[in-house]
Parts: sequence; structure tokens; C-alpha cells
Amino acid sequence: MPSQQGYDRAITVFSPDGRLYQVEYAIETVKRGTIALGIKTKYGIIFAADEKPRKFQVVEDSQKLFKVDQHIGIAAAGYIPDARGQVTDARFFSQSSKIVYDESVSVEAVAKHIADQCQQYTQYAGARPIGVALIIGGIDENGNSLFLTDPSGAYVPYNAVAIGAYSDKVTEFLIKEYKSEMTLEESKILAVAAINLVSDDTSNSERIKICQIKSDTKRFEVVDKNQVTDLLRSATEKYHIEKK
Repeated sequence: MPSQQGYDRAITVFSPDGRLYQVEYAIETVKRGTIALGIKTKYGIIFAADEKPRKFQVVEDSQKLFKVDQHIGIAAAGYIPDARGQVTDARFFSQSSKIVYDESVSVEAVAKHIADQCQQYTQYAGARPIGVALIIGGIDENGNSLFLTDPSGAYVPYNAVAIGAYSDKVTEFLIKEYKSEMTLEESKILAVAAINLVSDDTSNSERIKICQIKSDTKRFEVVDKNQVTDLLRSATEKYHIEKK
């Protein structure tokens, strides 16, 4: 509507009904990304993502899963170039905290820092909101933690969370199947099953990327692609997955 165009174009102006349209558009960008999810159990943290590579694309390294520090990782959905910028910021913040305080940064401190940066982009003209949501997880002195940040600048703790296309359907699946006492192996199988629930190619393990942080080692690790193939087989046998 013509009467809404001014509010639609200006990031610093609330509409009469209390909305920031540009922020809502950024959140919509997240919903258009391929699915990514995080799962927290007492045994560790799991990050998983559907990479959905193009033909002839080299898919050895994940484009949506990132290591921030030895004990912290990130999964992203939305406009991934924005994610790379935020990950670089998170790494700098983590290393700076280590130098200044001589201790590893907490997971929540990183999540809050990233959320604060997102919120800054909702206040000032001349810049658009960040077009990505991040699942930030890790293990610190407070235990196992998992947070979601979004373009509005909010950050919320979760036990399990999904972002990206069809995330509502994946969330329903996680609500039904997630258990806090799950082993790390069971969590990975659940993550693969959740991705397959909304995948166009349920037999292709190459598109699924998984990383983990174990509670005992507190180290970010990439799950080997051969193990992902085995996890896909186990997920298919354990869960009766219907295509989206």
C-alpha cells in the first residue's frame, strides 16, 4: 500500500502498528535458507545443516557450520555472507576476551555480543539489518549451552532449535522425538532424520554436514562424511520419514 511505503523503506521508523518492516524482511530471508539445527544434550552439542550444493560444486567444507573457538560452534541459515561476517566478529570477540581476561569466553557472552551487533543494524539509517540467524552452541563453565540469534537482535536459549526453510515442520518433529538424556550418537541420528524430513534428496548424505562438541573434550569437531553416511542409514531405519 502507498501509505506503508515510507515505513517499508526506512529501517529507523516504526509503522503505526508497531512494526519494523525491514527487520521482518530480514527474518523472512532466514526462512528461505536451507535448514540448519542445533541439539543440546548432557553429552554435548550437535550442529547440522543441509548444504544443498549445486551441480559440480565442491562440497568438502561446510558453508553453514563454523568453529568460533575450541569450545564454541555456529550453524547459520539465511544470507550466508552475513553469517561469515558475524562469525569473524565472534572469533575476534572470543580471542580478545581470552587475551584480556585470561579465560575462555562463555557461550552466552558470544551470543549476546552477536545479538547486540544485529540490534545495532535495526537502529541506524544507511545500513540494512543482518539477513541471517545463528545457532550458537558450546560448552563452558556453566555447562552445555545453545542459543539462537536473529536479525532483530534477540537471543534465546534452547535445548533444540531449527532455522531455515520448513523449520516449523522440523521443530514439530524435534518436539516429538527429542529427549534430554539422548546420547550424542542418538542426537546425530535425530539431526539427520530432521534434515531428511524436509529434504528433496533423502538418499544423498553428501549434502548433510554435522559438527559436534563433546562434553568431555569440549572441542569442536567435524563429523566425518563416512560417519554421516552411516547416520543416514540409521536415521532411515529408526524413523519413518515422509517427504515434505
